[in-house]
Amino acid sequence: MDRIRIRGGRRLEGRIPVSGAKNATLPLMACALLTDGPLVLTNAPDLADIETMAGLIAQHGLSVEHDKRARTLTLAGRATNLEAPYDLVRRMRASVLVLGPLLARYGRARVSLPGGCAIGTRPVDLHLKGLEAMGATIVVEAGYIEATAPEGGLQGARIIFPQVSVGATENLLMAAALASGETELVNAAREPEIGDLARCLMAMGADIDGIGSDKLTIKGSARLSGATHGIIPDRIEAGTFAIAAAITGGSLLLEGARLDHLGAVTRTLRDAGVDVREAADGLQVSRLNGLHGTDVVTEPFPGFATDMQAQFMALMCVAEGAAMLTETIFENRFMHVPELNRMGARINVHGSSAIIRGVGRLSGAPVMATDLRASVSLILAGLAATGETTVNRVYHLDRGYERIEEKLAAVGADIARVTG
Repeated sequence: MDRIRIRGGRRLEGRIPVSGAKNATLPLMACALLTDGPLVLTNAPDLADIETMAGLIAQHGLSVEHDKRARTLTLAGRATNLEAPYDLVRRMRASVLVLGPLLARYGRARVSLPGGCAIGTRPVDLHLKGLEAMGATIVVEAGYIEATAPEGGLQGARIIFPQVSVGATENLLMAAALASGETELVNAAREPEIGDLARCLMAMGADIDGIGSDKLTIKGSARLSGATHGIIPDRIEAGTFAIAAAITGGSLLLEGARLDHLGAVTRTLRDAGVDVREAADGLQVSRLNGLHGTDVVTEPFPGFATDMQAQFMALMCVAEGAAMLTETIFENRFMHVPELNRMGARINVHGSSAIIRGVGRLSGAPVMATDLRASVSLILAGLAATGETTVNRVYHLDRGYERIEEKLAAVGADIARVTG
């Protein structure tokens, strides 16, 4: 099994290209189920989760071509199989995003309840209630969602989310694009990936108003066509590399990164003593002087992203003073804390909050990754630590970061992937 070996203490300097956003690409791939296509996605990242989604879409009967050199995904064809099986869906939670498109286009779907990282239950109730409001009949039995649209297809509806849900917003946005009449999604997620999905649907012929707001209005179309769409840069990868610059006292130009996609992460980094500014072709990130303990509460966009919590915790481990990080999105997202403490961090967890008292310097140690973002927080900690850090179970890392060891090595990190 692969491991990542880091010898810390080296400042990072240079340029890092930011890949296309994983969390945008996955729902965009599900859009291919809404049309015979072809749907061509450019700036596509090369990640394990993308391959998992490609396998799922292919088993539905579509052709999927991933040109890794050209960084394009081409998806086309008509679904011949309306079941998303457990063996595929269990690997990645985003697989549930095929439910809305299959139901809207073909009138029925059978989709396994999803899996993914072990960071909380993340129920799909809001997805199902929204589809029921559009007229679907849904039965959950033996680990599968059995969904059937009414005669004449899904109908537009006014759906008010009791809490913000990115996945439910995406699923219902895709379903509404082919539903009869008008659909309103109220208290919809505002993440940049939602806007990217909406713009792709519009390129396919959908009529969507309110992009970027918490109220999306969709006028359903009888059919959608193929399109070519460029995937937005990955804001979580950009934020991760911004912390890599800060935690090593270095300076990095993050090629392609967008300031408007980072939300509260930018303000929080600046409060902690990190300079983040727009450059001609991305973002320039440098540490000013010392790092300062800064409190964080995770929130839906434009708040501080839960997917950046573990990385920011690593940064706070070497900051002056104390910081409190409060997790409001997922109930089990502090599994990296014991591993950071093995490296000399001083972190105490109290319910949904973690108190971090900066130690100035971490020590390298063998550590174990528990989920995608936890794994990269340990790499960040290793970059700042004295001695050698070995991160085990890095298959989590490969789900969401494209050749991260190569990108970091290119800007001065002593890091390598070790096989066997």
